[in-house]
Amino acid sequence: MAVLEIGGPMGRLEALLDEPANGRGVTADGLLETGHPSGVRAAVVFAHPHTEYGGTMHTKVVYQAAKALSRIGCAVLRFNFRGAGASAGNFSDGPGEMDDFRAALDFMSERYPGVKRWTAGMSFGSYIALTVGAEDPRVSTLIGIALPISRYDFEPVARSTKAKFFIQGERDEICPLKAMREFYARCAEPKELVVIDGADHLFDGKVSEVADAIEDLLGDWS
Repeated sequence: MAVLEIGGPMGRLEALLDEPANGRGVTADGLLETGHPSGVRAAVVFAHPHTEYGGTMHTKVVYQAAKALSRIGCAVLRFNFRGAGASAGNFSDGPGEMDDFRAALDFMSERYPGVKRWTAGMSFGSYIALTVGAEDPRVSTLIGIALPISRYDFEPVARSTKAKFFIQGERDEICPLKAMREFYARCAEPKELVVIDGADHLFDGKVSEVADAIEDLLGDWS
């Protein structure tokens, strides 16, 4: 894991980069199973929950989900939004964080040219990551965990024809499962939804199941 600083719109963005383990899935011709010479299957930018409620790149679900993605061959960038941790600036409840996310996506695009780009996020971070990912032509896959459907506008995500993978807690108090299912029904294909039994919004006691769901959903996705 590498500790990084990214140039964001307001200054420094504190970040961590997880890369696949060396030698994973090496084929006879010396490439990883992805077929890409870098050995990276996809470059993922992962956004954390709401800054004003304690969300950071170190949030347990973000940490474990990033590790799960790296285990299936992805390079994963976690970073702190403006006003979180050592990142410069102040929280803006959406527009500024989207600009931060775009800066992180630019960084990963430059670092891994020619590699597929995915965006991912948890809670508020899912709103940022999926909205930016839906509009950015470089991004092919959207991953959302604990989407706060009732608090933010996810309709651009619903209309997107990019691949969408959702993970939701059965007892999510911020986004009731019924609301998530109604949103999911409106989403364009392709799409997948995994519900974690008994899990609340933060997946207390269920974090490992989120990581397992990531690997099951995306382990064979191309």
